[in-house]
Amino acid sequence: TALFRSAVRYRSTDQAMEVLNTVLLFMLLSFSSAHTDFFTSIGHMTDLLNTEKDLVTSLKDYIRAEETKLNQIKEWAEKLEQLTNTAVKDPEEFLGHPVNAFKLMKRLNTEWGQLESLVLKDMSDGFISNLTVQRQHFPNDEDQTGAAKALLRLQDTYNLDTDTLSKGNLPGVKHKSFLTVEDCYELGKIAYSEADYYHTDLWMEQALRQLDDGEISSVDAVSVLDYLSYAVYQQGDLDRALMLTKRLLQMDPEHQRANGNLKYFEYIMTKEKDSNLSTSETADSGMEQRNKTKKGRPDDYLPERRKYEMLCRGEGIKMTPRKQIGRA
Repeated sequence: TALFRSAVRYRSTDQAMEVLNTVLLFMLLSFSSAHTDFFTSIGHMTDLLNTEKDLVTSLKDYIRAEETKLNQIKEWAEKLEQLTNTAVKDPEEFLGHPVNAFKLMKRLNTEWGQLESLVLKDMSDGFISNLTVQRQHFPNDEDQTGAAKALLRLQDTYNLDTDTLSKGNLPGVKHKSFLTVEDCYELGKIAYSEADYYHTDLWMEQALRQLDDGEISSVDAVSVLDYLSYAVYQQGDLDRALMLTKRLLQMDPEHQRANGNLKYFEYIMTKEKDSNLSTSETADSGMEQRNKTKKGRPDDYLPERRKYEMLCRGEGIKMTPRKQIGRA
């Protein structure tokens, strides 16, 4: 790929990587439409990382407290299980010992009450209090949407395919991060909410690919296909939309929207076929016209965007001998 070609002009790999990482973060920050509280500087993003680290520490403290509590309950249960198993074999002989009779009264009157208090004790108070305090600093839906749009813009700017982004295979990036099916699905949904069917197609297709490869996910293929088939149809690829809809119905024959879409797609195709039966030339022309999809990025309201993206990729840049020497 042509990703960050300009980075190779730097003297060392470390310099190139530094430039790449800076540009990546800059893209995420500058293209986000989120609140300035979160996406205006590396410092703010670092604060969020530190907040999350603090919450993880608090969560582990809570887990340890719950484990301690559970171990105490287990010990009590095991001790009482052994005692009662012995006692019920010969209750008269067991209770004939005055100490056993006393201890039974004591357990039922006092100790079981103490156990009840232990079981009812809420060990989550510290963690919940910390979470409540920190939550006021959390990003919201608008922030998440802004970050997603920035990622899509980054994808367009550097001509990155979804598989490359999903696997985190970005040149010069040290800390690889993978996108799960849920992540890809979320990106597709955000694009869908903006009527951006091009990116909806790309990311729902990636989510479906990862599901087909065996990734375990809370998102099922039916949900992905529901979005994907409609996005494909909106781009004019009726044949593929029909194929995806049929696949969805194989998984969920009672899917109401898919059944409706299937009938509609088949009706359109039949209508086109009937209208093109006059001559074979007209039919071929009609088929060719239907296969001309609208697939592609939506028109940008900023005509300079394409030039900017080419510049970021290092395309169309002519360097004078003096500039080349300066870069050497």
